Amino acid sequence: MPDWVVAAVQRRLGDVSPEIQRAAQAAGQAAAAAVGDEVADLLAADIDQQRENPLAVVRRAVRFPTEVLRQAGVAPVARDHFAATRFPEDVYDLAPATFADLHPDLHQPGLEWGAAKAFVHRRRRAATETQSP
Repeated sequence: MPDWVVAAVQRRLGDVSPEIQRAAQAAGQAAAAAVGDEVADLLAADIDQQRENPLAVVRRAVRFPTEVLRQAGVAPVARDHFAATRFPEDVYDLAPATFADLHPDLHQPGLEWGAAKAFVHRRRRAATETQSP
């Protein structure tokens, strides 16, 4: 998470001043603390209580690099209608589309989480259906 926040700021600004670099690093640490707890809580919950996936939680971290860019005076970017509607707070178009956008090493665990959740969900529903009169 911290590296993703720094990289998001750098993507919009290119070379950054030491001051902005420090702000991005601090924002990355704050994002890791906030989002890490949310993801941990989500994964600890029973699948029937999980109303979103980990990537949706992580996407809320866009507020951290956004604030750094806002403080630096960066103008919002043009976005397509879907992005503007789906992620209205993501004025710099930073939200990760996939786990791999956060870090390439997260692609496989993201797929495994989805597959495991689907497996448990399907198994539970099959057991419920066989018990129905």
